[in-house]
Amino acid sequence: MKRFRSKKKKHISSKYLLMIMSIVCVLAMFVSLVFNIGGGPLHTVAGYVFVPMQQGINTSGIWISDKVHDFRTLGDVLEENRELKAKVDDLTTQLNKVMLDQYELENYRNLLDLDANYGEYDKVAAHVIASDAGNWFSSFTIDKGSKHGIKKGMNVIAGSGLVGIVTEVAPNFAKVRSIIDDSSNVSAMVLTTKDNFNVSGSLMSMNESKLLPFSELQDENDEVKLGDPVVTSYVSDQYQQGLLIGYIYEIRVNSNNLTKSGTIMPVVDFKHLQEVLVITEIKNTGEGELRSVQE
Repeated sequence: MKRFRSKKKKHISSKYLLMIMSIVCVLAMFVSLVFNIGGGPLHTVAGYVFVPMQQGINTSGIWISDKVHDFRTLGDVLEENRELKAKVDDLTTQLNKVMLDQYELENYRNLLDLDANYGEYDKVAAHVIASDAGNWFSSFTIDKGSKHGIKKGMNVIAGSGLVGIVTEVAPNFAKVRSIIDDSSNVSAMVLTTKDNFNVSGSLMSMNESKLLPFSELQDENDEVKLGDPVVTSYVSDQYQQGLLIGYIYEIRVNSNNLTKSGTIMPVVDFKHLQEVLVITEIKNTGEGELRSVQE
């Protein structure tokens, strides 16, 4: 019984002794590391363990610092990019305005040239403010009316020649039917031969070929050639004489072998009408003229 107790007591003493020695070693290492006592083994071990850790921390710190700098630089670049984009947008707006001003100036120059070409007529300038549905200005509204001297039956010109005729008038606006409208017919004349014929409005033909059909041309001696200019005829009861309509594009002999038909290329761009001139003179006066306009 005594032996058993003695052995148990020795076993317990060894266990505590080991714990005490371990605590002492740990304390020694801690003191050595904290106070950097000597250059012994503990200091060497610390060099192997903590120096690489410190280097890693320094490297990580440098990497993080670089990334922070990169983010700041990226922010500066984005801000500069926003400023440059704003400047580009502003310059683009200015350029578009300059181009628009040049376009309007060119339109006004064309109107002035047109005004000079038909200097024998008094004219009023007007802007197109509305048009019927479709790709073509077959009928449209201008911003001048009876208050500005506009009357039904007045001829309208633009570009290089004839656009159409005024069909309705209100105090501040008027409606115009162009020569390409399906209901339009113009008494025309080949300028080189003085032969008269009829030019018909046709939206289908304009959609297919951008040409206007003509008919009833009497050209017995085959004098009319492609490219000959076509103007309004002196026999027209609606249009002033000599307004340019277009140029002969195609000629064919009709089945009766007496007349010819074909197409002309109009001189007016009926897709992009913006400004027009209204001739403030009416070809004829009286009930006959009024009936012809209403038709």
